[in-house]
Amino acid sequence: MALPIADTWFESQPLDNGVTLIREPHVDPVLRCNIWHARGGERDLLVDTGLGVASLRAAMGDLLARPLVVVATHSHFDHVGSLHEFDSRLVHRLEAGLLAVPEIASLFPQGMGEDFCRFMAEAGHPPDQPMIDALPFAGYDPAGYSVAPAPATGMIDDGDVIDLGGRCFRVLHLPGHSPGSIGLWEAETGILFSGDAIYDGPLYDFLPESDIGDYVRTMERLRSLPVRVVHGGHDPSFGGPRMIEIIDAYLRLKA
Repeated sequence: MALPIADTWFESQPLDNGVTLIREPHVDPVLRCNIWHARGGERDLLVDTGLGVASLRAAMGDLLARPLVVVATHSHFDHVGSLHEFDSRLVHRLEAGLLAVPEIASLFPQGMGEDFCRFMAEAGHPPDQPMIDALPFAGYDPAGYSVAPAPATGMIDDGDVIDLGGRCFRVLHLPGHSPGSIGLWEAETGILFSGDAIYDGPLYDFLPESDIGDYVRTMERLRSLPVRVVHGGHDPSFGGPRMIEIIDAYLRLKA
């Protein structure tokens, strides 16, 4: 089936506290990473960069015109596809290798391993159909999708502070989904950019690089934070009480 050409590949939604959500609406929700932009006094923060099917920098040029600190919450391809477009590329050291030499990536379930293919088939998605419902431009070939190398320009670890001038985010190492998954915590506003450590949907702790013991400890750590709002790597944002519900449900399941 021929796919239509998208009128626009990215959409953005301003939220409170100088935060903007950027999404790729034509991407299947399983791969649709939330891209977060936060305005600072001297520079801005960009958290994750999406699939890289179309140029994030070109599409969001006005929003991304100021000096940028760009952080990858982890190295999975749906979060780092456009990372190579930016001069600043910060990541935890345990994820840096896959930025320099990206994992094999595909827009088709059948190109992502038997377990993922089975998971998508159970959700009603045929293995030979792309996980996008439109093309970013005429002539785009979904079968040719790949992730460009984007070697890290700096390493971040637990306790590091990203200073934007007038606002600061503290790095939280949140392993479990992947070894070097991180979140960014702003105590003053109660904002947590959580990557794939926690979001309001099925949490992936079954990947080859996942570790359930680490995930449990991450959940226990997050439970102690006075979070006001979680801006996750997927799905809609949610408040602190909902975060506690998600954490407690996970801990009960893994007990």
